[in-house]
Amino acid sequence: MKQKRQKRADLDVKYILKTYWSFLRKEKPLLTGLIISALFITLIGLYTRILYKTVIEKGEIFARGEMSASTFVESFIIIAIIWIIALILVAITDWIKIHILNKLETNMMYDLKTYFYNHILNLSHKFHTTHKTGSMIARIGRGSSAMERMTDFMAFQILTLIFELIISGIALVYIDKTIGLVALISGIMFIFYHNTLQKIQRKRTLVTNSAEDIEKAMIGDTFTNIDSIKHYGKESIIQNKYSFLSSKTKNAQLNQWQIERPMNLGRLIMNFGSLLILFIAIKSFINGNITLGALVFAWGTYWGLMESVRNFMQGLRGYHRSIADFHDLFQYGKIENEVKDIPNAQNIQIKHGVIEFNNVSFKYNQNELFKNFNLKVDQNQKVALVGHSGSGKSTLVKLIYRLYDLDKGEIIIDGKNIKDIKQKSLRSELSIVPQECVLFDDTIYKNISFSNPKATRREVLQAIKFAQLDKTISKFPYKEDTIVGERGVKLSGGEKQRVSIARAILANKKILLLDEATSSLDSKTESEIQKDLQKLMQGRTSVIIAHRLSTIMSADLIIVLDKGKIAQQGTHNQLISKPGIYRELWGLQKGGYLGE
Repeated sequence: MKQKRQKRADLDVKYILKTYWSFLRKEKPLLTGLIISALFITLIGLYTRILYKTVIEKGEIFARGEMSASTFVESFIIIAIIWIIALILVAITDWIKIHILNKLETNMMYDLKTYFYNHILNLSHKFHTTHKTGSMIARIGRGSSAMERMTDFMAFQILTLIFELIISGIALVYIDKTIGLVALISGIMFIFYHNTLQKIQRKRTLVTNSAEDIEKAMIGDTFTNIDSIKHYGKESIIQNKYSFLSSKTKNAQLNQWQIERPMNLGRLIMNFGSLLILFIAIKSFINGNITLGALVFAWGTYWGLMESVRNFMQGLRGYHRSIADFHDLFQYGKIENEVKDIPNAQNIQIKHGVIEFNNVSFKYNQNELFKNFNLKVDQNQKVALVGHSGSGKSTLVKLIYRLYDLDKGEIIIDGKNIKDIKQKSLRSELSIVPQECVLFDDTIYKNISFSNPKATRREVLQAIKFAQLDKTISKFPYKEDTIVGERGVKLSGGEKQRVSIARAILANKKILLLDEATSSLDSKTESEIQKDLQKLMQGRTSVIIAHRLSTIMSADLIIVLDKGKIAQQGTHNQLISKPGIYRELWGLQKGGYLGE
């Protein structure tokens, strides 16, 4: 049965901008330098227009015969020198601005990626079982690009427009109030028109992002399960499914981009304003209220201002896209880890390894898995958990790791409630060989040393030998430095399980959890490793989960679970001597139906 997809969260622009600002405010020195450089460039730009106005006005005076040729040439040369100096200063300032901006953006992109990477990494087990890896990767990538676009928008468009509005606006009003008013109205109309269209485009961008997330999630899912696809020869089905999802992305992108066509009509507002200002300026010039230089200055300043407005609107397109891209990533920021450390939680060093389940009740997705469950595992005791699939065996291991919080009751380790212990401290004191061994795309050596990075090379090699892995890797060209591939795909199931066992051996913890530790091994190898595991479990508290009952015959205590309750308990000999689930399972496996 397909699960219903979560309803998309509403766009919270205030929250998005607040989160963006939290990254920007860390870079106050660079931000200050950016503001100063943008202001300086705008002032120089206005000053060059004033110089142009001065040249025209002096040309008028010279044309009327009120200035000698030598004086006019001398004035022109002085203005030209000042102009060249101004252009050099602009070039230098622009170089500094770009340098500051590059540093600012790379710092912010790094901060954003590391923050959300760490945040997502620390979210609960439940979160990671309900969110697609491909979507998370896509959102972090889009968020990083959005950070660059948003900061570019601030540096090149917002700051420039603010300073241009203030400085050029004052200059235009000084020349003629009507010209200033027309420029203001034209700018507002242009911004309103474009902003309305871009809000529509932002909504369409959200739809596109959602389609891309689903498409990329499928890509990740496909290549993760490539073996299953090829085993069943279902490439064509997967291709058709991807084609369908990709077409939805294509249609969403087309719908998003189509809105750009009417945006070009906004130029008519600017052109109409330009004609109106030119008409007012010429009329004022004819009436003798302003000079020809002032007329040219007003018209040029208006176009300079409108150019800033036009650039702002182009940047606003990137802003709305960034808001949409940030929205998807920043939603993760609202998610809290439901499994939290209490204030002043303590570290733990497990010395004895006594585990107690006291009146434990736990529901998962409204399904009651345990109710008033009680069990004690004594120091150095080997306790095996068996039962049909869904009886709660693996869930007990997850509860020991505190991947979920209990609804009721407590789990005690060495006399301490695990809710009072820091999660990282608790988990660092446990060692596990999981049922499915998933490895990093790194060397065998580094995959094993992951459990104890401080271990010496000799200790790592001893763990390799203990896990019967040394004979296998001796045949590899690069021995223990062999890259295992993504999720360990270059190794066989048995080889991956041996790496996992070596990793647990190297961790050397007082509590050892074995979740189907030898399920991927052939009978001969399993028999060899069982002997090593028996030695490994000596002096340790061990919790063993197994379907193959032959692997737990020597356990001190066997717990038979049925629907979250203890149906039977005892040694192997005790349990097979009386009717019940265990003897039933033993009979089936002995007959060759299960496990072998």
